[in-house]
Amino acid sequence: MGTAVASQMADPNREDEQVTLLGEEGLRAGGQALKLGFVAGVILRERIPAFERMLWRACRGNVFLRQAEIETPLEDPSTGDQVHKSVFIIFFQGDQLKSRVRKICEGFRATLYPCPEAPSQRREMAMGVMTRIEDLNTVLGQTQDHRHRVLVAAAKNIKNWFIKVVKIKAIYHTLNLFNLDVTQKCLIAECWVPLLDIETIQLALRRGTERSGSSVPPILNRMDTFEDPPTYNRTNKFTSAFQNLVDAYGIASYREINPTPYTIISFPFLFAVMFGDLGHGLLMFLFAAFLVLREKPLAAKKTDNEVWNIFFSGRYIILLMGLFSMYTGLIYNDIFSKSLNLFGSHWHTNYNESTILTNKNLQLNPSESLDYDQNPYPVGLDPVWQLALNKIVFLNAYKMKISIIIGVLHMLGGVSLSLYNYRYFKDRLSIICDFIPQVIFLVFLFFYMVLLMFIKWVSYAPQNDFPKSPACAPSILITFINMVLFKKADPLKNCDTVYMFAGQRVLQKFLVFIALLCVPIMLLAKPIYIMRQQKDKHVQLVNGHATTENGDAEGAGRVVQPPQPHAGGHDENEIGELFIHQGIHTIEYVLGSVSHTASYLRLWALSLAHAQLSEVLWSMVMSKGLILDSWIGGVWLWFVFGFWAILTVGILVLMEGLSAFLHTLRLHWVEFQSKFYKGLGYAFTPFSFEVILNTAATAVEE
Repeated sequence: MGTAVASQMADPNREDEQVTLLGEEGLRAGGQALKLGFVAGVILRERIPAFERMLWRACRGNVFLRQAEIETPLEDPSTGDQVHKSVFIIFFQGDQLKSRVRKICEGFRATLYPCPEAPSQRREMAMGVMTRIEDLNTVLGQTQDHRHRVLVAAAKNIKNWFIKVVKIKAIYHTLNLFNLDVTQKCLIAECWVPLLDIETIQLALRRGTERSGSSVPPILNRMDTFEDPPTYNRTNKFTSAFQNLVDAYGIASYREINPTPYTIISFPFLFAVMFGDLGHGLLMFLFAAFLVLREKPLAAKKTDNEVWNIFFSGRYIILLMGLFSMYTGLIYNDIFSKSLNLFGSHWHTNYNESTILTNKNLQLNPSESLDYDQNPYPVGLDPVWQLALNKIVFLNAYKMKISIIIGVLHMLGGVSLSLYNYRYFKDRLSIICDFIPQVIFLVFLFFYMVLLMFIKWVSYAPQNDFPKSPACAPSILITFINMVLFKKADPLKNCDTVYMFAGQRVLQKFLVFIALLCVPIMLLAKPIYIMRQQKDKHVQLVNGHATTENGDAEGAGRVVQPPQPHAGGHDENEIGELFIHQGIHTIEYVLGSVSHTASYLRLWALSLAHAQLSEVLWSMVMSKGLILDSWIGGVWLWFVFGFWAILTVGILVLMEGLSAFLHTLRLHWVEFQSKFYKGLGYAFTPFSFEVILNTAATAVEE
């Protein structure tokens, strides 16, 4: 027996040796019946080789092992991973080997299962196991169906439950910020409330008390505080986008003037000056109109596309920018680099067609009625300028002067708005020492330059003779430079004078002198006044304390420690900081007046670039589709038009529009708002379920 088992254990996969289990009769060997025991179970497949070696060595070859792989992977209940196992059966003789085999199985974490010796009992157990498996499958199926029904029913209410849970958490979080008054057994909270909403809040508190059935009425009282209140600007769906542009620069301080109402008009207008094209403005207007007309269904479709959300949030800004661009495009008489002949041309030619086509040196004289009828075009530019070779020269002078005029008026508007801040905060010192010198400096220098432009346009006409002919018209830039440098202008050939009106040189010297006088006033007047005021107050306090108890004058000679400056006053360090701050502010304003005026030339530069790029795109792309006359030319024109339309929308509308938008934003933040707007406040953030739910939904998606 030992020899037979040893050979089987040495090669467990051999099928040629057979061992027959005879049940209670045992195994017959040598005419004797032997009683064999066995154990059965499952073990991890990768542990089988080590398991066999351990059985062989521990039992000295006196056991018989058979194993078979379980093809279907099983799920580990502890980890949930799929594992591969093998089933095994071990035959042995005697209780000693039985105990040793069981210990080895426990060591290898094999799972043993009871298996009766009688075939009838094994069949009965197998049938019982199959019945239990069928019962468990039935229970699992019913449980799965019930769970599916419960989840389907819960899915209908999960959104409402989510909203309720978020609201309840927000309410409890806010209630935790309240202070508990133990003596009066009530909750006390301090919060910022808009004045116009106090009655609404009182009605809401009263309605909440009635619905909850509380017998204690809520009390809402206004209280005084030394804290700086937050800034709250009421907006709607139209003004909110413009308010966001201003808030991106900085939140207004409490009661500081809000630039948004002025930005609503000035922002799209300055954009349109740079983006003046009737066709491109129409495309932008139609896109924004689609967003506005379909805003409710589009708003319901929430998307994570950041570009689309930016366009949709600024739909009213785009709408006004497109509308104003259509207006300026009509003034420039520019539509896709072409002109509209609405009222006919006011220019005429007396040459025949062959002369005009062959001679490129012909010029039209605006001073002669045969060439020009001396009547201005009703709206915008005459369409004949589209064909003129000196179109760029004419438009350069026109748009450059318009840019300076708009820029100076825009900056004057910003300086004027600072007066409202000073008047509201009752800062008379800033009105006298800051506002008035700033207005005088800006008007006497730069607004005077604007007036010279209008005087030049009115005084020097083509039909005038010397010295009022356009040849005697002085350059505005050279005149302004000579004015600031107190330099005499160089005389012009065949002209009586280089000045536009009598007394211009004396007036210019006076204006420059007064403007330069405003610089030290802005620099020193305010700090010196505050320093003298503080010194007088300090002397009064010292004299008030330097007396004896009886009020004798003898006590005035005592050395008395001066009182400490109070929190609202200016000590020596604050006076020094005030000098530094005022110096920085003055230098920034004086130098900024020059740089900011020049910065508005971007209106001219971008308008010229946009017009020239549109013209180049037409001549290099669209005109190529008109070179064929047959039916092939019609088909070819479709492809050329599609390519031209893609470049027009992609480059001229999107890229040029974004460039003009950024330049307009810069003009408002730096050139306009810097004149009156500090933006050092913080925003009022009311308790809002809408904001809380949107934040929670975003967090869940992420």
